[in-house]
Amino acid sequence: MDCIGLRELRLWAHVGVLEHERRDGQWFNLDLSVQLDLKAAAVADDLSQSLDYSVAIQALQGLSQEVRCLTIEHFSEQMFDRLETLYGPMPMWLRLTKCSAPVPGFNGRVFVERSRHGGKSAL
Repeated sequence: MDCIGLRELRLWAHVGVLEHERRDGQWFNLDLSVQLDLKAAAVADDLSQSLDYSVAIQALQGLSQEVRCLTIEHFSEQMFDRLETLYGPMPMWLRLTKCSAPVPGFNGRVFVERSRHGGKSAL
């Protein structure tokens, strides 16, 4: 199966267990892979035979402005739902990273990695 992927889509969202995270917002990075057959698009040089990733990017940017939730797990579920609304069910994989987890003494990043309909990372 072929795939279209996004790497390091930077999103500002109001997600977090702590009240100030939901109130003030914070940065997230998204890596995404959607599996589909790209042969017809490749042969015909025809975007209508593929998936317009600019539409996905804009939809996810819009979602990040709307969402208010506690967990990155829920935020990722909302992303899958939004993509399915656009393209229908297809194998998808994502990694959603919280860029600055508010944990004292911790300078790393926290992420969830999820798939739907058997999606796998191609990144």
